[in-house]
Amino acid sequence: MTDQTPQNPPSSPASAPAASPASPRCWVLIPCAGSGSRAGSAGPKQYQSLAGLPLVAHTLAAFAAAPGLAGVLVVVAPGDDTLEQAGLAEGCHVADCGGATRAESVLNGLGVLSTLGAVADDWVLVHDAARCLITPDQVRTLIDACWSDPVGGLLAQPLADTLKSAAAGRVASTLDRRDKWLAQTPQMFRLGLLQQALGASGLAVTDEAAAVEALGFSPRLVPAGGVNFKVTYPDDFALAAAVLQARQAVPGGQS
Repeated sequence: MTDQTPQNPPSSPASAPAASPASPRCWVLIPCAGSGSRAGSAGPKQYQSLAGLPLVAHTLAAFAAAPGLAGVLVVVAPGDDTLEQAGLAEGCHVADCGGATRAESVLNGLGVLSTLGAVADDWVLVHDAARCLITPDQVRTLIDACWSDPVGGLLAQPLADTLKSAAAGRVASTLDRRDKWLAQTPQMFRLGLLQQALGASGLAVTDEAAAVEALGFSPRLVPAGGVNFKVTYPDDFALAAAVLQARQAVPGGQS
């Protein structure tokens, strides 16, 4: 097993000066280059209207309200200028270096973060553009839980439903759900470790934690609620809109 003992763990970002070269900073990387084919929409789902705004605008607003972040990078498909045209790029960096897979987009984005001043020891929060219901409080919870962790971790939810495996459209077996979790984002790892993990993965993984696991590490699971779901299918838009409208009706509901 890989040694997971931290070496001189840093202090919390709430008490450490974020700009100090000796103190790790925390960056956000949002892969936003997908086609959204499962959403059944006419174009990429991240740009579809949701509660009066493009879906990705809600995602960006949550991170804009989260304090202590060094910067936000959105990775879009080559030639995609939608964020700039819609005025959504203010306060964040946009790089049109998206790849054919999520992992490729993230790896390319890590290279761009390095040109912006990020170093190997800095933390990176990788978050799905389509998880537009993330809140600043959830971002803070993940950072606080993982800041002194030797590996890093991810928001996740213990599986509540009975889990089935299938064959030819029929139940093949019922699986034990007691140790099963649904992975969410953000997923928080050191930039250097994440570059190494994704580079070694062959870019065949569907999330960053899987790449880190393949190196022999065990990321921390940080419990989160089911509202932080990824808008994927047509019905998800109506559910996400209802959640956003309910939050807007309550003062401070975006926290």
